[in-house]
Amino acid sequence: MPPSSPAERALEQAETSFGAHLAITPRERAALLRQVARRLGADKTEINEAELLHALCQVRRRSWANGMMNRAHRNGDVWVRKADVLLAAERISDPLIDEDGQSAVLESVLEERWREMADTPLRVLDDMRADFADVGTFLSGTQIERLSHSIARAFGGVDLGFEDEMILEEERRAREQEDIRAKAEARRARELQKIKDWEATLVSFEKVPALLHCSRREALRWIGENRLPVAKRDMQPDGLEIFYFDPAELKKCRPLLNSWRRGTGKKSDDGYDDSPEARTGNAAIARVAALDRFAAHFRTARALNRRITLVTGPTNSGKSHTALEALAQAESGLALAPLRLLAHEFREAMLSRGVPASLTTGEERIIDPTARHLAATVEMCPFNNPVDVAIIDEAQMLSDPDRGAAWTAAIMGVPARHVFILGAADCIPLVKRIAELCNDPVDEIHLERKSPLRPAGTLALTDLRAGDALIAFSRRDVLDLRAELMAHNRRVAVIYGALSPEVRRAEAARFNRGEADILIATDAIGMGLNLSIRRVVFSTLRKYDGRQTRNLVSQEVKQIGGRAGRFGKHEEGLVCVLEGAGRPSFIRHMLDAPPEPTLELRPLVQPDADIVQAVAQEMDTDSLYGVLTRIKRAVLRPDDPNYRLADMEQALEIAAALEGVDGLDLSTRWTYAMCPINTRDNGIPRLVEWAALHARGQRIFPPGTGRLPAAATAGREELERAEKRHRRLVTWRWLAMRFPENYPELIVAERNAAILDEWIEQVLRTQSRMRESSRRYQGRRNGDAPTRQREGHNRSKTPRSKAGGFGKKKPHGKRKKD
Repeated sequence: MPPSSPAERALEQAETSFGAHLAITPRERAALLRQVARRLGADKTEINEAELLHALCQVRRRSWANGMMNRAHRNGDVWVRKADVLLAAERISDPLIDEDGQSAVLESVLEERWREMADTPLRVLDDMRADFADVGTFLSGTQIERLSHSIARAFGGVDLGFEDEMILEEERRAREQEDIRAKAEARRARELQKIKDWEATLVSFEKVPALLHCSRREALRWIGENRLPVAKRDMQPDGLEIFYFDPAELKKCRPLLNSWRRGTGKKSDDGYDDSPEARTGNAAIARVAALDRFAAHFRTARALNRRITLVTGPTNSGKSHTALEALAQAESGLALAPLRLLAHEFREAMLSRGVPASLTTGEERIIDPTARHLAATVEMCPFNNPVDVAIIDEAQMLSDPDRGAAWTAAIMGVPARHVFILGAADCIPLVKRIAELCNDPVDEIHLERKSPLRPAGTLALTDLRAGDALIAFSRRDVLDLRAELMAHNRRVAVIYGALSPEVRRAEAARFNRGEADILIATDAIGMGLNLSIRRVVFSTLRKYDGRQTRNLVSQEVKQIGGRAGRFGKHEEGLVCVLEGAGRPSFIRHMLDAPPEPTLELRPLVQPDADIVQAVAQEMDTDSLYGVLTRIKRAVLRPDDPNYRLADMEQALEIAAALEGVDGLDLSTRWTYAMCPINTRDNGIPRLVEWAALHARGQRIFPPGTGRLPAAATAGREELERAEKRHRRLVTWRWLAMRFPENYPELIVAERNAAILDEWIEQVLRTQSRMRESSRRYQGRRNGDAPTRQREGHNRSKTPRSKAGGFGKKKPHGKRKKD
């Protein structure tokens, strides 16, 4: 049967003339015909040999890429990525290339990637190891050797010996890490055994009279007078507290008994026996730490005649305005924010009022030597420099289990004569309790919302309009919803916790300018970011809070929903639920609910560097793990009437891992234990590795950006990798601010962070713009709405099923709290 189309005739002729050896299969023929058809025109009926070869390469590139990826998987070359094999397949120009030829092209692509990543092979290897560790992948010795060969070749390692150097360095590193782990385990066990052995010697109250040769009544009186040191307290399920005593400590009290009986024994102002013999064991450690008298630690604040103004109200009630005006008019001042982004906004607010201001955050300093005002994050509160006015924002964070202790310290310790505390109404009882503990008077101002906020029922995804914000509670859900909306040709901006403040601000600006129709965000929008939102739409009414999946509470609905209806932009704010996500009545009930009762009025507290040092001296130890373990067990009774000990688990975990690192003093260890890390991104092992280099006096260079593909082609895997690299840089910069000699090249780190910020924002922005351009082009071409819908539907499935792989679903781990 004769060929029925120009493409078939052209292909048959080309095969007969010069293509018989190409072994074109029936399966390839249909795709090849489409390639040939594109090369024919009105006046062209034939293709030449070069065109046939190129067309066949186009057809075979997918199978080449699959083959290269499969061989990489079999060989254990986990550093080979989808983008690498696709680029290698694109560069192949011989349709008959064999596997060795494909491997050579792939290797050339990898070598380019290594050279783009860093200036030296060792830095490339460090960055690659960090990337793998972030996702829980650790290379075997054979894999390290293969990777080292590849990187060394990229830098001319055959001649310069890089390859051997890298392999030896990796072997040394592995031995050191194993040694650190073994030492840490042994020292942790030793510290715990010390406590266990000591606790085994303790006796109950029943044995106290015999040990002291006193009556039971006398022993009870001396315990009540805080003369006898209680070594350990156990609270029984029925509420009864059992005391245990150290016999050795009790024996030291015997010479004091006669003076106690006469009532002449010396007691300190806080009621404790002040004799050297009584100042031992857990009682002495608790006394040195003095967390039960936490407000007294802040001597500068206690020396001032402070006045607190508590300004509460819902989102969009203008809480900041009055405080900022007072701050701007003061001769000196301080503004404390929960986020670096908000600290920047406070500084910009002061600058806009003509007030010079500096900035201090965990990873950034902007110092104006003429400024007498400072904007800072809450954890960076300066406790020793008195100012006239201070602002502390988002005081409802006092109840946060992870960061609440920082707000306690800031409110108790900020050295300002007039302190403005801003927050939701939920914070009122706790702030008042803290003011009572500090003997500070409190004025209250309650503000109402400037524009009405009301529930507005249920919406389908297709009902979303420009100015809407769709709320999800995980990065994965945000990106899934983004893909679905983009498939419907909607322009989308996104905000979630893994994005840096710079990217969040850029995305918010894009939404506010109308360059994006819809904002998809986590509760990261609940604090800060001026957003011109008309409707807030919850895609779910449940969230994972880091501990459990639960229903949203009223304060969360109010805080997030309150972002709708920005005053001056919209007459009212509307709060909706996405179709199938839950009942609209739930939103109505949460918006109408009064502030939830505060059942726990004891503020969270945690030790600082001075307390840790004092306890270590009392214990005569340099083990941070031992100190923190004893603090957790001894310094604050579970039933203390005034304070609660904050969760110290991450600091304890870091301290335990650092036990294996020799050469760091206690203060340095404590600084590392306070470092902001993500434990799910291999944060603690990386921190320990950096600390080991620090201890040896070696320099730790900033992480690189890695190879960043073109933004238009980047998928979720590349985006997530860039976000993790940025988080690495945040940790590195935090340490560089405290140990500049050990963490040099801060300018390089800031440049790398800026590159990643720009690339991430470009990925988020470019893909939306490309969708819009594609839609307009399709509309101009034929206006085929059903075709566009069908194509959009297919695209909407891509991020769910093919993100980062060749049509295979990637398993998702535990969702990160944003």
